Amino acid sequence: MLTVMIDAMGIGLIIPVMPDLIQEVGGGTLAQAAIWGGIMSTTFAVMQFLFGPVMGGLSDRFGRRPVLLIALVVMALDYVLMALASALWVLLLGRIIGGITAATQSTATAYMADISAPHERAARFGLVGAAFGAGFVIGPVVGGLLAEYGTRAPFWVAAGLASGNALLGWIVLKETVTDETRRSFNWRRANPLGALRALGRLPGVTPLLLVYFIYHVGFAVYPAVWPYFGKARFDWTPSTIGLSLALFGISMALIQGGLIRPVLKALGERGTVIAGHLFSIASLIGIAVVTSSTWVLVLTPLAAFGGIIPPALQGIMSARVADDAQGELQGALTSASALAMILSPLVMTYTFAQFTDADAPIYLPGAPFLLAATLSTLGLAAILIGTRRGS
Repeated sequence: MLTVMIDAMGIGLIIPVMPDLIQEVGGGTLAQAAIWGGIMSTTFAVMQFLFGPVMGGLSDRFGRRPVLLIALVVMALDYVLMALASALWVLLLGRIIGGITAATQSTATAYMADISAPHERAARFGLVGAAFGAGFVIGPVVGGLLAEYGTRAPFWVAAGLASGNALLGWIVLKETVTDETRRSFNWRRANPLGALRALGRLPGVTPLLLVYFIYHVGFAVYPAVWPYFGKARFDWTPSTIGLSLALFGISMALIQGGLIRPVLKALGERGTVIAGHLFSIASLIGIAVVTSSTWVLVLTPLAAFGGIIPPALQGIMSARVADDAQGELQGALTSASALAMILSPLVMTYTFAQFTDADAPIYLPGAPFLLAATLSTLGLAAILIGTRRGS
């Protein structure tokens, strides 16, 4: 759980300082920095997508302990590299390495399965998700506060966290893969594109998978653009950016952890998906056009209400497939969300750059949020049509 939390903290720690750091290293305008930020975010997501199954396969062959510990050591060295970076290509290299080392969530989840009885696994997998959420909330706050000591300070602290966790793991972490459970590494099983084949084999849920994908593309506007948007529209400092991201993360946790149950009971799965889209559309448009930072912070928890969409959609799709296809469905959903996180940063930061550059036809830092609202509208139309006769 500490490993997963530090993975998430490492991502969140650096978000508030990235606009300033990219400009410091590469020069250029905020619009150009946003494009580079999108490229780095996409690179990170691609590496996670490609190496998640590889890390899991390696841990089946060589054990969970060496994979986790080596990844933590490399992660610490990667943060040192980024702290010392003096060129954009070094930052990009750091994101490539960081994406690979952060792919160990699959190994941490496998470790949790190893040490849990079958009836305990679902709840303990939830603990892994909670650890990731906690790290992503804590990371931006700490990163924003550390930015007061310079744009490199969050990287040094992240390196220290990874090193400390590696030392702790070396002392206390026991190997859970035995000779009976060990299996050889197979590149075919490590193919991250394998789950995508499931899309064609689940025709009853294909339109809903499209809605799921559209949601994640729009949702990714927040981590992709928020620090650049806050700096351009409100001249926010890194600490304010970090606190605002934490507000969004806490709101998401409260909504998905507590509010989702009464909403599902009151509205049903289809009604919950529709309500989530309506809240998303309204809040995204509001964030795009308001000029008061106070109102943007008021709208942030409302925007997080869209977090009720994925679990409700999963419920609808799960009911539409056979019991022996549930794993196949979850694999397809994982692939869809991963691909969305690869695509969205490029699209959203490019849109931001087009509307904040000196030659922009209209200065509108909130343009990516209008694009996300448009995507949510398409998703709403698809859910209304696709579930008309269903739940």
